[in-house]
Amino acid sequence: MMIKRFLFFVVLLSQIGFLHASIVILNGLTHHYKVEGGKAYKGKISMENTDNTPQNIKVYLQDFSYKADGSINYTTPHTNKKTNADWIKLNTNLLTLKAKEKAELYYEITVPDQIDQAGSYWSVIIIEPVEDIQPNNKEGINITSIVRYAIQVITDYDSERAKPDLAFESVKIDKEDGKHILKIAISNRGDLYCKPTATVEVYNRKNGQKAGVFLSQAMGLLPSTSKLFYIDISKLPQDKYNAAIIATDEDENAFALNVELEVKND
Repeated sequence: MMIKRFLFFVVLLSQIGFLHASIVILNGLTHHYKVEGGKAYKGKISMENTDNTPQNIKVYLQDFSYKADGSINYTTPHTNKKTNADWIKLNTNLLTLKAKEKAELYYEITVPDQIDQAGSYWSVIIIEPVEDIQPNNKEGINITSIVRYAIQVITDYDSERAKPDLAFESVKIDKEDGKHILKIAISNRGDLYCKPTATVEVYNRKNGQKAGVFLSQAMGLLPSTSKLFYIDISKLPQDKYNAAIIATDEDENAFALNVELEVKND
C-alpha cells in the first residue's frame, strides 16, 4: 500500500538563512503598525522562489498565540478576542512564482471607526507552498516537507492609553551543551505588544560583590502570551548568588524580580 506523508513546519520569528525552503520571505516576519480608527494602511510581503521550478502558494489568515512552554496555537479567525483578521484584506489568496522569481503580496488594513479597547490587535498571514502530488508506483513512504511562514500583522490602537504588564512566571538554570543557561519565563498581562530584554545582575551571596551582568536577546511579546528568555551565565563560577532580574521593553518600562541562584558544575 502506498503511503504519502506530508510534514508541515510553521516558521515564526526566525531567520530565513537557517531554512532549506524554496520560498523565502525577504522583508521580515513581523509587520507592526500604530493605527487610528477609521484609517487604512497598506503593506506588502516580499518573497522569492529560490528553486529552479515554479511554486504555487496559497495565502490565508489565522489567529495565533504562544506560551513559554514552546506551544504555538494557530486557529481560525475570531478565536482570539483581540484579532484583527477582519481588518485585513489580501489582494490574492493564490499565486504562482516562476523559477528564481521575486514577487510581492499586498494587503490593506482598514481599522474600524469605533474600537472599545485600546491596545494591540493581531493575526498572522500564512504563506504556504502547495506541493504537486507526484505519482509513485513504488511501495513505501513518500515524505514531503513543506515550510509555512506565519507573518505577524500587529496593529496598536490608541497605544498611549495601553501598556504592557510583564510578569515573571518561572526562573531556572539548565545545563545545555556544557553551558549554564538561565531560563526566564515572562508573560505579558497587559494590553500592548512590546519587545522586552531580560537582564540579570548577579551578586555573590557571601560578600555582596557584583559577579556579572548578563543579557538575553530582545523578543516580541503579545498580550496574553509568554515566552522563555535565555541567558548564558556560563562565566559564573560554581557558587550561590543573589540576583536581580529586570525585564525592560523598548520604551524603558521596567519590571524586576529578586531571586537566589545556585550554579553547580554537576
